[in-house]
Amino acid sequence: MADSEAKWYILHTYSGYENKVAADITKLVENRNLQNLIEEAMVPTVMKTVEKENGTVVEVAEKVYPGYVFVKMVETNESWYICRNTRGVTGFVGPEGKPTPMSEEEVRELEHGRRESTLPAFEVGDRVAIKQGVMEGFEGEITAVDLEKQIVEIAVENMFGEKTPTTADFSAVKKL
Repeated sequence: MADSEAKWYILHTYSGYENKVAADITKLVENRNLQNLIEEAMVPTVMKTVEKENGTVVEVAEKVYPGYVFVKMVETNESWYICRNTRGVTGFVGPEGKPTPMSEEEVRELEHGRRESTLPAFEVGDRVAIKQGVMEGFEGEITAVDLEKQIVEIAVENMFGEKTPTTADFSAVKKL
């Protein structure tokens, strides 16, 4: 009846319940010592840099797949019941709401997305505006990108048309 190997399944949830559903499943598994049936419940997120109305820049977690929770489990009646009857779950993704495991390719994409860098995609030659610091309001062209330090070097055009080199954090510039 049950496969011996856990597979990834997708649960559909009410909007805004994703984190609560994942937390509730995880807590239930820990309380009932069912780690052999349900290994993990997660909501894939990426960190995004967002500028607020007041000009401050903050990092926020954004759901990659709103309305869905990913569960790695061995499909049994018990694991199905636990997931399906968690408050906020509307059903499994699959034909007629029956659990359908994700394909290996889908799992690879999911794993890749979990490891993927969420840094802004700046490239040499991009035109940017500086939005923080002493050079705020100036524009220029990116001449170098340092992903490790999360900084860019910019040739800033001053009011005389000359280019002045400067460096700035990723969060201090925006693409034009």
